[in-house]
Amino acid sequence: MAPFTPFFSEGLYQNMRRVCTESEESIHYCSFPQVEGERNERIEQSVARMMTIIDLARNIREQHNKPLKSPLREMIVVHPDVDFLDGIAGKLKEYVLEELNVRSLIPCNDALKYASLRAEPEFSVLGKRLGKSMGVVAKEVKAMSQIDILEFEKAGEVTIASHCLKLSDIKVVREFKCPDGLTDKEVDAAGDGDVLVVKRIQKLRKKTGLEPTDAVEVYFESLDEDKSISQQVMNSQELYIRDAIGSPLLSSTLMPTHAVILGEESFHDISKLSFTIYLARPALVFKSDAILLLYGGNTKSVHGLETYLLSRDHSNLKSEFQLGEGKITVDAIEGFPARNVVLGEHVFLTVGDSILRTKGL
Repeated sequence: MAPFTPFFSEGLYQNMRRVCTESEESIHYCSFPQVEGERNERIEQSVARMMTIIDLARNIREQHNKPLKSPLREMIVVHPDVDFLDGIAGKLKEYVLEELNVRSLIPCNDALKYASLRAEPEFSVLGKRLGKSMGVVAKEVKAMSQIDILEFEKAGEVTIASHCLKLSDIKVVREFKCPDGLTDKEVDAAGDGDVLVVKRIQKLRKKTGLEPTDAVEVYFESLDEDKSISQQVMNSQELYIRDAIGSPLLSSTLMPTHAVILGEESFHDISKLSFTIYLARPALVFKSDAILLLYGGNTKSVHGLETYLLSRDHSNLKSEFQLGEGKITVDAIEGFPARNVVLGEHVFLTVGDSILRTKGL
């Protein structure tokens, strides 16, 4: 620390000197500490591999003109070494996903599932060495099958026309191919409906001037004639969307009449989807039947309690429920006695809370 934060380090060191004997007068008189313990080469190797994957993935993003701020659905890491894949798909997985803004990582040890291989001789290396035999060797190298190429990479050498060729003598070219059952569009780095919806929500938050800590509820309205497609995307990726935006993505039909809309924007032909996104302040949801029972069947009580709670500041009301361990006492309704209002039984603080409770989440 001392070379980078000299004054702060000196202050810490002087405090430590009070309880340490035979210490130097200043931390800047001390020698750099010696390495203690054994190095964990496996960890170093795994981190190096992770950095390689991140660099390669960033290059692919640049080639497809997809900046890091654009989230992608998944990335597939192909490598024949199972230990390599275990290291990347294990403890380092979260680092890779965060660095590359990708939703999921899929390991694959089938080298031929996503690539076709072909071998080419390194003429600059072999030309002088093989002389007249170069033509025969080059022809056989180019004729190597994909299985032959994999075995060559594993063994590190191959004998062709009585000549022993090493890894430096043959260039293995890998060309991407679509796996069986998929099309180019399905594996293109173009994002998916759910990912692109999240991206639009994040942009709308910024456009509306919201801070990351500002709580809002997000409503989705499909503008397509066939609304089942967008609904299928939303349902299948509900958990991912909820984690990405911090709250459930709600159907616009669930928006209460008293909801305050902060911003809205319509999008067309986004991964063949057209929709409108609404950002609204968290809105209370009332359980009228439970409130009616609370006040002995008096219908005026329902309107009175709703009016009172809607007049309260939402954040203050939330704090009161938290302090009261999920309930508050309401005695401000004229003509009605004080009653304990229970969160989740008589009222919900947000539409999202109401939906999650209904689903048992």
